[in-house]
Amino acid sequence: MPTSHTVEHPTELVAFLFACHPDMKRTTVRQWLKFGAVQVNGRSATRSNHPLQTGDLVSIRAKGEMCIERLLPSEMKVWFEDTSLIVIEKPKNLLSIASAKERDKTAYTFLTDYVRRGNPHRSERVWIVHRLDRETSGLMVFAKTEAAKHSLQAHWSKVKKHYLAVVEGSPPADHGVLSSHLDESGPFMVYSAPPSKRTRHAVTHYRVIKRSTTRTLIEVTPVTGRRNQIRVHLADAKCPIVGDHKYEAQTNPARRLGLHASFLQFIHPLTGESLRFDSPLPQVLARLQ
Repeated sequence: MPTSHTVEHPTELVAFLFACHPDMKRTTVRQWLKFGAVQVNGRSATRSNHPLQTGDLVSIRAKGEMCIERLLPSEMKVWFEDTSLIVIEKPKNLLSIASAKERDKTAYTFLTDYVRRGNPHRSERVWIVHRLDRETSGLMVFAKTEAAKHSLQAHWSKVKKHYLAVVEGSPPADHGVLSSHLDESGPFMVYSAPPSKRTRHAVTHYRVIKRSTTRTLIEVTPVTGRRNQIRVHLADAKCPIVGDHKYEAQTNPARRLGLHASFLQFIHPLTGESLRFDSPLPQVLARLQ
């Protein structure tokens, strides 16, 4: 059944919704309005500044009354879901979890709304298991129970994961190992440095898939999971990822970072089943080959 509230004094719709649901996230409000989940006196209201008068009845349709797929961005695909975990394809330019500057538009918040079916009063939630950079698209797994989170993270070193990268230039060998110690300078800037107490060792394997005149498609396997390690290692090898101006790229033909998390294989934390997911290179990157 819809949740209903009676307006006690004139106001605007979005202010009334926040007054009735002070813990509601802005993303949830936008989704309810966008997809017709909010009604005023039995009629759908989609404008945040919709005027309300004393005595108006505001109803919020939830708990399965909305199309739950619409709670996710159109480019976010659900590959697998059960009671323990959910595997998605994160679109480019979306944070995995909140930052100081962005708290609402993240994969985590969208998935939380999704598992709660758009109702902030439900108790379901997701747990972060790993992260992808904002600019990177591709496969991610989130836990739906705390036990699943701990199990996945405890065995994360055994998870098989590959990325596809479109890079400028071409590495000299068809396959190889990139290794360095990584340090950080300022917020989110990572670079290779001599070993020290500050640095962390990082290892990345690569394999050339296809070469062209100016670019190369590479499969990349991070052995370690350091921040930005793939981007730094490829830049160090004089093959920066296209669109990665942060790490020395000179071109941006796809108007996005040319990095995609394409493969995940791991053991289900509850059933013991081996799960495998392959996500193809996005068309905008595939067309560069």
